[in-house]
Amino acid sequence: METSRGHTGARSWWALLGFGAAVAVAAAIGALGVRGTGAEYAALDRPVWAPPGWLFGPVWSLLYALIALAGWLVWRRVGIGAAFWAWVAQLALNAAWTPIFFGAGRYGSAFAEIVVLWLAIAVTVALFARVSRAATLLLLPYWAWVSYAAALNFAIWRLNP
Repeated sequence: METSRGHTGARSWWALLGFGAAVAVAAAIGALGVRGTGAEYAALDRPVWAPPGWLFGPVWSLLYALIALAGWLVWRRVGIGAAFWAWVAQLALNAAWTPIFFGAGRYGSAFAEIVVLWLAIAVTVALFARVSRAATLLLLPYWAWVSYAAALNFAIWRLNP
C-alpha cells in the first residue's frame, strides 16, 4: 500500500528482497570473469597498510547489506526519484570496478573509475540526507571503505606499473 509517506506493508518487505537481489546481482556482475583474485592480489606489490586478501569478502558482504538496506529505506519514503537513480548509478559503478582492476589488471583505469564511484556515492549520500538520516548513516561505512580502496588502488597502480 502506498501512502503519502511512502511504501508500506507486504509490498515494502518484498521490495527489500528486491534491493538485496539488486546488490547481489551487482556483486555477481563485478565478479564475472574474475578468477584467482586472491592469488593476483597477493602477487602485487602493495603498500604496508594494505589489508590481507581474505578481509575483502566479509567487508563487502556487510557493506552490500548496508547498501541494500539504505536504498530500501529511501525508496520506502520517496519511491523512485533522484535518490533512487543515484543509488542505482553508484551500484553500477561499484559492479564495474572489480573487472577493471582484477579482470583487466588496468590499475590506472580502475583508479579513474573508483574516483567516479566515490563521487557517485557522495551524490547518493547528499540525496539520501534529504530523505532519511538512517539511510545516510548506513552508507557512510561504504563511502569510507571506498575512500580507503581508492587510496589502495592508487598505491597499487603506482607500485605496479
